[in-house]
Amino acid sequence: MIETKVPPFEQPRLSLKKASTEAYRAMIALDDAIAFDPRLGELVRLRASILNGCAYCVDMHTKDARAGGETEQRLYAVATWTEAPFFDERERAALALTDAVTRVHDGHVPRGIYDAAAEQFEERELAQLIWTIVAINAWNRIAVTTRMLPGA
Repeated sequence: MIETKVPPFEQPRLSLKKASTEAYRAMIALDDAIAFDPRLGELVRLRASILNGCAYCVDMHTKDARAGGETEQRLYAVATWTEAPFFDERERAALALTDAVTRVHDGHVPRGIYDAAAEQFEERELAQLIWTIVAINAWNRIAVTTRMLPGA
């Protein structure tokens, strides 16, 4: 039987940056190539990180969002964005797409969610949004798997 409960504050397992430098650099290059709205991008990264249970990335992206001018109220509300009145239609479309892509195992990305995002974003912006979601999901999986510690 596979143990699924992670002990709290388990020590990091592996540094992919050190053990696989070329691939790590490629991930950094992917991040650097993404040109999406920085403020909304942090909300997207935070939301995916919450869904993926990545404490390291939640810590990082709340700090980055604050540094970019995001309010505490909106940061707290990202966890329950569908119930919070603090997000406009563009942000809601991005967060809905983030949820769908992050939870792709729940039945793919529904047409209505994709279409709502396509109405809010020009084609190039939509592509950059999708790359933002894909990249943060990859980073979340790296951080969760290797047990990267928040605040480090």
